[in-house]
Amino acid sequence: MKIQELDLSDFESILTEYKGQKWALIPLLQKVQEEYGYIPPDTIEPIAKALHLFPSEVQGVITFYAQFSLTPRGKYVIRVCRGTACHVRGGRSILRILMRELGLKPGETSEDYQFTLETVACLGACFLAPTLMVNKTYFGRLTPPKVNSILKQYAK
Repeated sequence: MKIQELDLSDFESILTEYKGQKWALIPLLQKVQEEYGYIPPDTIEPIAKALHLFPSEVQGVITFYAQFSLTPRGKYVIRVCRGTACHVRGGRSILRILMRELGLKPGETSEDYQFTLETVACLGACFLAPTLMVNKTYFGRLTPPKVNSILKQYAK
């Protein structure tokens, strides 16, 4: 399935909100990504112009921070913690289950743009290890049946 033509009609109103405010690059990028699911490459030059920056500065921030993506991601971004507490408590098996069930490797997005699978160094919820996040929702004390139940929640 191909991604639909991108509708950038709301982009101008997003830009206007931050125009001329160099300090606002990260909040602006977050808003663009929230709106479109990623930072469309066609938006880099207009963002740079609106904030009086070079396009390379905008590109540098996008590629530096893991939260930003220049390619479309799934409707549901699943982040699996690879931190020490999660690793010790079975995080590797949680990742294997997700890879098997979704047919994805870390960093990949499903063809239907339903899921993106990512690994992160730490989710900051060690007391719930092993943990994962789906978009902004945390799930902890994971077991294989719990992982399958979570996936069913987000399936079409």
